[in-house]
Order: sequence, then structure tokens, then C-alpha cells
Amino acid sequence: MSRPILEAKNLRVAFNGVKAADGASIAIHDGEFLAIIGPNGSGKTTLLNICTGYIRPISGSVLLDGNDITRMSPRAIARRGVARAFQIPQLFSAQRVIDNMMLALAAKDGLWSAIRPLETAERRDEAKALLELVGLDGDADRISSTLPEGHRKLLDIAVALALKPRLLLLDEPTSGVSALERFPLMEALMSALRQRRITALFVEHDMDVVARYASRVLVWNAGNIMAEGRPDEVFGNAQVRERVVGVA
Repeated sequence: MSRPILEAKNLRVAFNGVKAADGASIAIHDGEFLAIIGPNGSGKTTLLNICTGYIRPISGSVLLDGNDITRMSPRAIARRGVARAFQIPQLFSAQRVIDNMMLALAAKDGLWSAIRPLETAERRDEAKALLELVGLDGDADRISSTLPEGHRKLLDIAVALALKPRLLLLDEPTSGVSALERFPLMEALMSALRQRRITALFVEHDMDVVARYASRVLVWNAGNIMAEGRPDEVFGNAQVRERVVGVA
């Protein structure tokens, strides 16, 4: 297997004595769709925050293409091709969908300010292409706050894709999404990732989503990796079924 895109080695971090990472190490390779599952409060989101610069570990390191990014800021890490989509969509809710996209594109290029026009023909075309990629082209002129939650999640993902990442980290992409929306959302997400050849790591509590879409699953528990492997291998593990999935 090729060298990992992202490696986290011997991570340690604790909050008020509770260990969110206790010497854990992970690696994600090009083309993977790696799911992280585990009990609430086990440190899954903390791992994403460490890998994207929002939290610095007590010890350990994070490597991107073999280069240490542990002490870099979230913005510096994003500029190196690592994007993030959050559990709660980070949007300008009072603005149109297309405006959110053009703001993201302008911020990526460092070209927007109050005295420069946000909308240019080139930027609008790029924004529309990204919306089409995730299936939101029909919502371009809607106010973002009026979108159903599944579409808000997709818009947040499209904003992340505006950075042209190689690696996308997602925190519970189906959280808060209705049962009717979750699989269409995931189909749109997977299609976009494949078309742009983007590797992804995602935290998820919906085991049906994990079983259907993950290429590999990592079980995070009490700051350590409890199990990892293909979805069928992990869900066949008796300890995982008892402690995480909730069936004996």
C-alpha cells in the first residue's frame, strides 16, 4: 500500500482527566472512505479537531504526506488540501446558496474584500458547477436557512469542496437528517468524492450508513482503537456489537 495521505501517531490529549486520545495512531490512504465509529464521548470528534489544527495534542504528531502539521493552524492545514465539514453546517444562513459558494471561493483565492465585487462571471460559474456536483443546482437562489437539513449539510460540504481538497474530514454527515434524506445525501456525497477523486474520513453514528458506504471502519473507544477493518469484519466483532452497535 502507498504511503498514507494522513497519519496521526501516538496521540495523547485529555480534558479534565478524561482521555480523548491515549496513544492512538491512525493512517488514511489515497481513495479510502474511512469511517470512525464509537460511543458518545469517546474522542471521535477530538481526533478530527487534532487532525485539522483546532486542538493540539499533549504529545504525538499528525503528518500530511509525511510532513508534520501538528502545530499548524486550521487555515494553514486547509491550504495544504485538508478540508472539514462540521456536524452543524457552518453557513451564512441569511444569504443565498450561491452567495455562500461565492464567498467560499473568494476566501480560497484571498481575493474578496468589502471594496471588491463578490460576484464575477468566473466565480459564479465555478459556484454553480460545485452546486451541480452535490445536486443543489436547483437551490442556488434559495436563502440557505430555508433548505431542509440534508441540503444544508450538502451545501456545507460544497463549501468545503470549494477549497479543492485532497482529503475531506466530515463530522456526522447524516446527523439531524431525516430518514428519507440520509441515503440521498450520502449518494450525492459519494458521487462528488468519486468525481473529484477526494479521500475522506468521517465520523458517523448511523451503522447502516457506515456498512453501506465505508471502505474501512475504525472503532474509537476511550481514546484508543478498539477494532478496525472492513465493515463486515468490524460488525462481526462481538465486542464491537456489544459495546458500540448495541446488539449481542
